[in-house]
Amino acid sequence: MTLVNHHAEGPASAPPLLLGPSLGTSYALWDEVAPELSISHRVVRWDLPGHGGSAAGLIEAGATVGDLAGLVLALADSLGIERFAYAGVSLGGAVGLHLAVHRPERLSSLAVICSSAHFNGSTPWEERAALVRREGLAGLAENADARWFAGDFTVPRLLRDHRDADPEAYAACCDALAAFDLRDRLAEIAVPTLLVAGREDPATPPSHLREIADAVPRATLVELPGASHLAPAQCPEAVLTALRAHLGPGAPRGMAVRREVLGDAHVDRAQARQTPFTARFQDFISRYAWGEIWTDPTLSRRERSMITLTALVAHGHYDELAMHVRAARRNGLTPEEIGAVLLQTAVYCGVPAANSAFATAQRVLAEEDGTA
Repeated sequence: MTLVNHHAEGPASAPPLLLGPSLGTSYALWDEVAPELSISHRVVRWDLPGHGGSAAGLIEAGATVGDLAGLVLALADSLGIERFAYAGVSLGGAVGLHLAVHRPERLSSLAVICSSAHFNGSTPWEERAALVRREGLAGLAENADARWFAGDFTVPRLLRDHRDADPEAYAACCDALAAFDLRDRLAEIAVPTLLVAGREDPATPPSHLREIADAVPRATLVELPGASHLAPAQCPEAVLTALRAHLGPGAPRGMAVRREVLGDAHVDRAQARQTPFTARFQDFISRYAWGEIWTDPTLSRRERSMITLTALVAHGHYDELAMHVRAARRNGLTPEEIGAVLLQTAVYCGVPAANSAFATAQRVLAEEDGTA
C-alpha cells in the first residue's frame, strides 16, 4: 500500500505523536514546533495527498475525512504504532476529531488547532473545489497570506507548498471538508482533548473551537492573541506551551541551540540511543544546559566554548572534550585559538591533562580537515 509522505524525528522508544497539516500546506507547517516536541516524543508529521511529498492518487473526488483518517492509521500501522497522541491543524484537526469519535482506541490524547467540527456547510467548499478543478491553484495561492496569517507575517515555504499542490487532490480534500460535520458526536469523545484557537483566524474563528470545548467532556480551550489560521507557524512558542502542558513535561527551546552547537548528527545519535531510563536526563540537558545556560546572551558562544573546553580538560572528560572541540569549530574558534585555550590549561590544570587534551583535539581537528 502506498503511504502518505511523512517525516519522523525523536527517539523510537518515546511516546508517539502524530501531527496533521492544514489544507494547502505540507508538514513544513510544523517546522518550528516538531523538533522541540521530539525531545520527549516520537514525532511523525504527515502530508495530505497531493501535498508535499504525498502522491495525489491517494485521494479521489468525493473523499471524506474518514478516508484521510484511514491513511493516517495505515501510516501508524506501518511504523508499528498502535496508540498515539495526535495534534492537527484545520483539516488535520478534523482528522483527529474523526479518529477520536470512530477509532478512540488508537488515540491517547487529541489536540485540535484552528479547526472545527464543521466548516460552515458544504457550499463554499463545493465552490472552491470546482474553482480549483477549473482554474488550478494559482489564484487561491495569491490570497493565502490573508487566509492564513495575521498582519504582514508570511512563510514562503508554505506559500510555495500551496502553489505546488496537486489541484485534483486539493479539490478532493475540499470535498472532504464539505461533507464533514461531527457536531452531534462530540460528546462521545473521551480522550484528553486540547482546543487551540487563533483570535485572528477568519477560517475557523474561536467560536468554532469553543463549540467543541463546550461539547467534549473535560476539554481544555486555549485562545492565542495575534494568531490566525496557521498558529504553529505564526505563534510556535504559544503552541508549544499549550502542547507541552497537554502532552506532559518537555524541554524548552534548547533543542535548536543544542543542534546548532553540537550538530544534527550528534544529537540524532543521542536521541536514537535514548531509552525510558535516560529520557529524563536528555530532557534535563536540553532544558537546563541548552535551553537556559547556552541561550544566555551574556556570553557569546565562542566564549562559552572556551570555558567548556577548559572545564572538560580540568576534569579529564576527554570524550566530551572531543565533542566540544567540534562544537568550538562550529562556534567559530580556529584551530590556533583552540590550541591557545589548551596551552593555558597546561598552566592551570596541569601538563598531563593538557597533554591528553592536545592529543584528543589533534585527532578531532585532523578528522574535521579530512587529514586523519
